[in-house]
Amino acid sequence: MKTSLFIIIVLISGAFAGLIHGTVNFAIVEPYLDQAIGIENQNLFASGEEEDTPEFWVEYEGYRTWQKSGQILAGVILGTSVGALFGIVFALSRNVLPGNNDVKKSLLLAGIMWLTLYIIPFLKYPANPPTVGDGETVVLRAILYLSFIAISGFGAVGFYQLSKKLKNNKKLVALIGYGVFISAVFFAMPENPDEITAPMDLVNEFRFMSVLGVTSFWASVGIILGLFWRKLSPQQKTTRYN
Repeated sequence: MKTSLFIIIVLISGAFAGLIHGTVNFAIVEPYLDQAIGIENQNLFASGEEEDTPEFWVEYEGYRTWQKSGQILAGVILGTSVGALFGIVFALSRNVLPGNNDVKKSLLLAGIMWLTLYIIPFLKYPANPPTVGDGETVVLRAILYLSFIAISGFGAVGFYQLSKKLKNNKKLVALIGYGVFISAVFFAMPENPDEITAPMDLVNEFRFMSVLGVTSFWASVGIILGLFWRKLSPQQKTTRYN
């Protein structure tokens, strides 16, 4: 596949998947954000940090309207960047991925990256609504979360490289090795420094919806890139016409 065509389909796939992600988030996550921010506002009023005035609500509504209007655009931008990474990994690993067509291969890779880059870090550091967390620890929390993503991702790559050197059933050793490695990292990493003070029903529902939103991205990028690749890959066209 030509480099220019590869870049185009990778960016388009990521952008479309990001559009779906942003739309899903707007539909199912934003209502919980509104609830959480409402609780946060009431806490500000109770502590005296803010006053419950018309001016406050005008400023607040303006900010939330701006924030919501950028939700889908942010999804497209993030989707394009993550989709580019996904496309590069797919191009490098396509020939060794199991499956009899590019859609299945792409979906399998999307599932692997969803698990290693999102679900495993999420289990250690699950998403929390705005009312949870101290503003002074936001940098620490971000560092912990991104560090876990990096460790999980590079660990998966390392054990995959190990599996290539093993034969037949011995490849299972690499998978077990990754499981042991990431389990050790899971328990060794520090806990989230912030206590949860919001209602647990709200927190759990927000987390569940967040998982659905991110899952919609990985499923979408896997399907869309796989379809583009199957349709436009020169190898596929040659096979079809022969």
